[in-house]
Amino acid sequence: MGLALATTAYFSFSIMISATTTTAAATKSTSFLRRGLHFLSTSSSPLRPSPRKCSLYPWRSSIDNVASRVSCNLLKVEDDINDEACELVNGVELSIGEGIDSFRAHLFKAVKNNNGTGILLLSDVFGFEDSATRDFAYRVACNGYNVLVPDLFRGDPWAKDQPMTTFEQWLAKQEPQRIAMDIATAAKWMADEFLAVGISKKLGVIGFCFGGGRLIEVLSRDQGARFGIGVSFYGTRMDPSVASNVKVPVLFISGDNDPLCSVNVLKDIEKMIGHGSRVVVFEGRGHGFAHRPNSPEEDRDAEEAFVLMRNWLHDGLVLKE
Repeated sequence: MGLALATTAYFSFSIMISATTTTAAATKSTSFLRRGLHFLSTSSSPLRPSPRKCSLYPWRSSIDNVASRVSCNLLKVEDDINDEACELVNGVELSIGEGIDSFRAHLFKAVKNNNGTGILLLSDVFGFEDSATRDFAYRVACNGYNVLVPDLFRGDPWAKDQPMTTFEQWLAKQEPQRIAMDIATAAKWMADEFLAVGISKKLGVIGFCFGGGRLIEVLSRDQGARFGIGVSFYGTRMDPSVASNVKVPVLFISGDNDPLCSVNVLKDIEKMIGHGSRVVVFEGRGHGFAHRPNSPEEDRDAEEAFVLMRNWLHDGLVLKE
C-alpha cells in the first residue's frame, strides 16, 4: 500500500473516547483525538495534546545547538524544525487486554504526516510514564509514526529514589513470562488495529536499557511474523543464545563506556543475527546517553543517534510495503 493510501485509510477511523469524559476541556480534547485509529478492543481516555515542539530534550535552551537539531521531516534531515508537524501529535491512554491480564499503555500518533506504520517502544526500568521515555516517543511520532508504549511493570516501575541495594529484589518481582506475554499482547493489538483498516506493514520495535535487552527475546520469539525491524539502545542483560533466531535486522546503539552493555557482546549478537544488522558505538558515552543526555556533548551524540535510528526505521519500514 502506498504512503498516501495508507495515510488516507488511517485517517478514516476515529478514536473511542471514554464515556466518563464530561468537562468542556475534555470535550475539546475528545474532538481533537477523534482523528486516529478506532480502538475496537480497548477502553481509552484522552491525554491533553502536548504543546511541545520536536526538541527531544525540553530542558535545553532553545538557542543551544540549533544547527544540530533534527527536523520532524520524515524523509530528510534539515537544520530547522517543522514545528507545525511536531505540534500535530496526539496521544491516548489505553487499557489493553481484559481483566487481570489487562495493562496500561500510551499511544502517540502523528496526525499530519502519518505514514501508517506502528512502533512498539519498550521502556527502561523507570517505566512507560517516565518523562524521558515519553519525550522520545513523542519525537518518534513527530516523524510520522504511531508509537505504542506499554506499561511493562504493571504500575511498579523502578523509582529513582530507591537504593540500588534493592534493585535485584525489585527486578525479581518482574516476572519475565508475564512481561513477555504483555509485549506479545501489545504487538498483536497494534497489528490487529492496522489490519482492521487495511494496513499490513510490519511493526518496528525500539528498546532502551531493560527494554533494549528484551527486544532480542521479542524478535527471537516473533520470527518475523509481526516485526520487520528493531533498534536496541544499550540493551541490558541480553541473552546471546537466542540471537540466531532473530529473522530481521537490528540496529544496536551504545557507548564504549557503558558497564551495563558490552560492545563485544553486541558485536557477537550482530554477527549471529545477520540480516544487515549493525552496531554503532559512540566513543566516551555511558549508559542512557541517547534518551537521557546530561551534557551538551551527550546531547549532540543523542541527536546523531536519533538520526541513525530514524533513517533505519524509514528505510526498513516505510520504504518496504
